[in-house]
Amino acid sequence: MMTKNYVLAALLGLSLAGTAGADPASVSGGRRLNSLHSDVAVRHRRLLVKHRFEATPLFESTINADFQHTVGGGLKLEYHLSDMLSIGVIGVYGTSLHTSLVDKLLTGPAALPNAPDMRQPSQEQFLDHLNAMPIHGAAYVSLTPWYGKLAAFSSAFVAFDFYFQGGVSFASLTGNCPNNICSDMAPGQPRPNPMGGENLPPDNDPNNDPPLNTGGRVGLYLAGGIHVFLNDFLALDLTVRDYAFSDNPSGADFNADRFVGTNSKTGEDDNRFLNHLFFGAGVAIMFPTTVKRTP
Repeated sequence: MMTKNYVLAALLGLSLAGTAGADPASVSGGRRLNSLHSDVAVRHRRLLVKHRFEATPLFESTINADFQHTVGGGLKLEYHLSDMLSIGVIGVYGTSLHTSLVDKLLTGPAALPNAPDMRQPSQEQFLDHLNAMPIHGAAYVSLTPWYGKLAAFSSAFVAFDFYFQGGVSFASLTGNCPNNICSDMAPGQPRPNPMGGENLPPDNDPNNDPPLNTGGRVGLYLAGGIHVFLNDFLALDLTVRDYAFSDNPSGADFNADRFVGTNSKTGEDDNRFLNHLFFGAGVAIMFPTTVKRTP
């Protein structure tokens, strides 16, 4: 019996001595903590984007165009300051295709007339007033708050990240309205009399006014997308982008004041701030191609 008491006393003494000699940092609230408590969450994690330069050949297409779809290709260049923050630019050259609405206005049951009308344009006037967007792009800051790994059937693993971008958009808009269609060069104002004498009154026909929807534009840029990494330096890049700037895609009298332009009395303008939504897909190439790992 005495031998058993001696053994218990010895064990208790060793326990107290171990606790007293323990590192205070490993004890919290009476609980012993191992070294993992203050360790990094993931060891030897691949730094797939940090301090890497990204070049992405891409394809883009509008997803909300009323009259002219813009389809084209371009390049995105981006430098990742960290896993979460990066800066970049994007530029796209595109061509224009008629939307289904334009096809209906040309060939459908409600097709526009072939001759001019004071209340609606002819088919020729309608087409000549439409504008196109051959060049557009943006400069932006990108934030990547989420990244991780997907597993399929516990055997195939794919790294991914989600990002959001904001910045400044730019675009070049072009049109093709010849003088025989857009002859009224002073919308809503007295017109020069070709025979001389006093000016003629305005014709109040917006269908022969210049569309005033061409030239350079600067606006806002917002985007959200995902990288799906195919290996250490290649990733599938899918993005929805919004290039927002002032535009009048139809080149027509949008505010119904009988001429195209800015109304001097009300200040209303046929141009308005529009969201030009695009879906983009590309293949991102990371440089250097070799990836670094955390300790």
